[in-house]
Amino acid sequence: MKEKRKIEVYYTAFPSEKRGFAAVIYDLVDSLKLSVIAIFLIFLLAVRVVGVVGESMVPTLNNDDRLIIASLPLDLERGDIVVVAQPWERDNSIVKRVIGVEGDTVDIDFTNGIVYVNGEKLEEDYINERTYINYDTKFPVTVPEGCIFVMGDNRNESLDSRSSAVGFIREDYVLGKAVFRLSPDPTAL
Repeated sequence: MKEKRKIEVYYTAFPSEKRGFAAVIYDLVDSLKLSVIAIFLIFLLAVRVVGVVGESMVPTLNNDDRLIIASLPLDLERGDIVVVAQPWERDNSIVKRVIGVEGDTVDIDFTNGIVYVNGEKLEEDYINERTYINYDTKFPVTVPEGCIFVMGDNRNESLDSRSSAVGFIREDYVLGKAVFRLSPDPTAL
């Protein structure tokens, strides 16, 4: 008959100590420190909260709406709503919709208010009204490498890529892509 092996179990007893209020607070702060740093880095590098100023994105976004934008990674596509730093006007960013990405040809029929990308009519159920106002850009235009063409949803009240004051936006000026509206009506974009 086989002999059964005896398993020994060892326990270590730690003496219980009474801790003061200051020690408990110190442990709590120490535990929260890493969480606060992680949240700070996420909001610094990955997401940001921004406010909408103006009426250029009506009806999709209104003045004083709050947005969460994703900063990294940026894989911009037609239809994305982006926040752009303006190199031509410091300390003031704009919120617009991506109409064309690099290599796209954008054309606008201002008589009928229709936008075409690569020869196809854009289905724009998000706009306030059709595009009847042109600025100083001659159409059609081809979006250069590393750039995007943007327009506001409130087409006839928006200063955007139709104007040489804004023009094509270099992708490195895009601060982020809108992913969620916080207020006044929380919804995914």
